[in-house]
Amino acid sequence: MSDPEILVRVSQLVKNYSSGVETLYILRGVSFEVLQGTSVAVMGQSGSGKSTLLNILGGLDRCDSGSVIIGGAEIAGLSETNLSAYRRDQVGFIFQFHYLLKDFTALENVMLPAYMAGMKKKDAFEKARLLLSDVKLDDRLRHFPSQLSGGERQRVAVARALINNPELILADEPTGNLDMDNSGIVAELLYAAAEKWGKTLIVVTHDEKVAARAMFRYTLEGGILGLSAPLGESL
Repeated sequence: MSDPEILVRVSQLVKNYSSGVETLYILRGVSFEVLQGTSVAVMGQSGSGKSTLLNILGGLDRCDSGSVIIGGAEIAGLSETNLSAYRRDQVGFIFQFHYLLKDFTALENVMLPAYMAGMKKKDAFEKARLLLSDVKLDDRLRHFPSQLSGGERQRVAVARALINNPELILADEPTGNLDMDNSGIVAELLYAAAEKWGKTLIVVTHDEKVAARAMFRYTLEGGILGLSAPLGESL
């Protein structure tokens, strides 16, 4: 990397969707940088393109034009095989729905990605146990998703996102399905875990309280990304 402190460098990102004769302009030349080890929140109305932006950063979708450099590597033109490796090794995902495997315990859900990536079972077990402790689930290791509350399931998802030691954590409305109390708990644990393990965190959210915990905040509107002032302040 030319600058070791910049993990994410996005330049003139464009994404459109065509539906018959109509073209939807989702991202219109989005550019921004994210420093390694910092947290960023992206806010915007439903349909503003927040999830599309996150999916492109995570290699789940491709842009029409522009540059996406993560850790010094351009990901926009990677092959499907290399994109798969990128998603496995460099990115941890947290979605609005937890996507836990219902027949696996909390511990098994967290350790499985590491085990599948080649980590020894004993090591994966120990790291999963440590991460679940970080999100305050020491007493829920052997519980199945059906035995956990919504907030607990999302906390398992946070631990799972960290298990393969990714540089970048991408969270798409991670508290969107939770009540106010659980939303605050999950958000606090997410930011704390990312800070403890030195991860770069990008959160897409409609919740101002969740966004307020981030070091930097942006608003996506009309396909344009703009820097937002901290709550109660003006730029």
